[in-house]
Amino acid sequence: MSSYETAVDYMKEVHLKEGYSFKLSTIPAYYNNPDYIHAFAEHIRPYLEQEYDHILFSYHGIPERHLKKTDPTKQHCLMVEDCCNVNSVAHETCYRHQCLTTTRLTAEALQLPKEKYSYSFQSRLGRDPWLKPYTDFRLKDMPKEGIKKLLVICPAFVSDCLETLEEIAIRGKEDFMEAGGESYEMIPCLNTDPNWVAAVSKWVSLGIV
Repeated sequence: MSSYETAVDYMKEVHLKEGYSFKLSTIPAYYNNPDYIHAFAEHIRPYLEQEYDHILFSYHGIPERHLKKTDPTKQHCLMVEDCCNVNSVAHETCYRHQCLTTTRLTAEALQLPKEKYSYSFQSRLGRDPWLKPYTDFRLKDMPKEGIKKLLVICPAFVSDCLETLEEIAIRGKEDFMEAGGESYEMIPCLNTDPNWVAAVSKWVSLGIV
């Protein structure tokens, strides 16, 4: 069971226990849904008209042990070489695989060359190893690699919050510029993007929720 499914089950449990009168509906994981990918790619597209060296897809991180815990096979995630690109039933509940899939599908929709984009994971806590590469490390290393003009987006969030704004838009920019970067822009989350609103409206009207 993925962290998403665990959260949904918890919400359903609380809803039943408290006897709330409102209807509780959830949207299935949409990391590869064509409507979502279209909305996400079109949201990014205008920002690519400016001069840039690279676009970083920075996802919220989780401890590596969470992947192993949610792997139904107990033999695939982080155990098989290049596990996210080796077909497995584990992908159905693997957060890392789903993040990489969103990145790949979006890059394909935008026709991004492979050298122009990458992914990373932010917001780690504690001493346990979290999903890598770490965003804060990458922001400090990129200028040394010749990436001076950077675009960053946080696909794990559909709306901007204190985490994306403070950690990525503010502190992330400071780290990148202090390391030798020349320009840095965080692309806002989808928020009220018309294509995203249309996608959610379509899902609701079709009874997908």
